[in-house]
Amino acid sequence: MISTLQDNAEEMFPLVDEDGQIIGAATRGECHNGSKLLHPVVHLHVFNSQGEIYLQRRPLWKDIQPGKWDTAVGGHVDLGESVEMALRREAKEEIGITEFDAERLEHYVYDSVRECELVFPHRCTFDGNITPSAETDGGRFWSMKELKENWGQGVFTPNFEEEFIKLFGEMIKD
Repeated sequence: MISTLQDNAEEMFPLVDEDGQIIGAATRGECHNGSKLLHPVVHLHVFNSQGEIYLQRRPLWKDIQPGKWDTAVGGHVDLGESVEMALRREAKEEIGITEFDAERLEHYVYDSVRECELVFPHRCTFDGNITPSAETDGGRFWSMKELKENWGQGVFTPNFEEEFIKLFGEMIKD
């Protein structure tokens, strides 16, 4: 079945400096066309009490890294929205969770060929029901052993691999 879903290139994002202060606005299309306009995003790493990490599979219609496994929740901060508001909205939209305690980790700049993001990563432990939405192509919990076996093989997004090593590298060391 071919999906008719696609990202809205006209969606408005705030532009920020490296401290997260808003300095302007631009469309998704402008932010993702190689312009390097710094825009904020949120990530939520969801672990269960067994130490496994939940990853979502990016749908084939996504404009960046389609079909790859990625952070459980990842999304843009909308114009006029706080990081906390965006995190809660994205968690509900992408994996259907609303009751969780997120720990905010240190933010950083992610720079790729196509875009430049100010990433606000978070983590939580969650053992409840996860209901992936049509914004994803499903998801599942991965053991650290499974992560190691698939690491660097093009299974995961480069952003996920870089961020995971930065935040949780000790979890998959041999």
